[in-house]
Amino acid sequence: MLGAVNPWAYHPHPEVWALVAFLVGAYIYAVRVIGPTAVPAGHAPVTRRQIGWFIGAIAMLWAASDYPIHDIGEGYLYSAHMLQHMMLSYFLPPMVLLATPEWLLRLLIGKGRIYAALKWLCHPVVAGLTFNVVVMITHIPGVVNNSVKSAPLHYSLHVMVVSTGLLMWMPVIGPFKELRIGDFPKMIYLFAQSVVPTVPAGWLVFAEGAVYKVYDIPTRVWGLSVQDDQQLAGAIMKTGGSVFLWTVIGVLFFKTFNKQFRRENTAHSYRRDTQIPAAEITGNAETDLTFDEVAAEFDRTEPAPDPHASPH
Repeated sequence: MLGAVNPWAYHPHPEVWALVAFLVGAYIYAVRVIGPTAVPAGHAPVTRRQIGWFIGAIAMLWAASDYPIHDIGEGYLYSAHMLQHMMLSYFLPPMVLLATPEWLLRLLIGKGRIYAALKWLCHPVVAGLTFNVVVMITHIPGVVNNSVKSAPLHYSLHVMVVSTGLLMWMPVIGPFKELRIGDFPKMIYLFAQSVVPTVPAGWLVFAEGAVYKVYDIPTRVWGLSVQDDQQLAGAIMKTGGSVFLWTVIGVLFFKTFNKQFRRENTAHSYRRDTQIPAAEITGNAETDLTFDEVAAEFDRTEPAPDPHASPH
């Protein structure tokens, strides 16, 4: 494939089609067959939003793993390879978690050792560290060069980046609410995840010569040189990693600020209720008081003592 004259030659990927078909079939079976027995009566097993996220996740997986991104990224442009990994590690995992109902994940994980292991792996420190270690490993020249030559290694790395991406996003938007962290810790956590990608991104932008020898080939796509390809890959990593995470942080910030503002505004509101109590409406009293009744009530009430009167 490396010496192919036409880099845009179509190559079918039946293994990708089989994976997509399996995931779609499994999701439909879980929602339609298992779901109605797993949720309380009268509750839908899945929401329309979750279905939308699932469709988006499948589309993202398919686009990243099939022609042309996979073919160009595997043999011609490292920037396409970088785009593929960004889609699988940063964009796909949160979509998968948002598409997964809580009941489905609890059935898959259970309450035993697997759940305990998942709880430990989803700790923000463990999940963040694991994800960033994998990010660094997948940019080692030896790993990249060998993954391009070995399909099993290439797909194994894909499984690794998706799995660690799921763990990294679990404390933020995972289906298990008990594993999520607070809104402000989420912002700090995601900011920390945005720091590490800047290291290999900057390295690729300012590196001289071919960092990955496997992409230093005569056939060039779009006329990009090896140097231009590496710089584009660094820009993709910077944009796809840091800017994407900063955007999520911004959304969380304004969402949290708006929630806090509404809470404080409600607590200190001096606006009366829209419905006036019936007793305050003129002419709505149950009975009308007469002058004699009011005078009699005053006569039964003892006058308050005068504080300025001298004691006997």
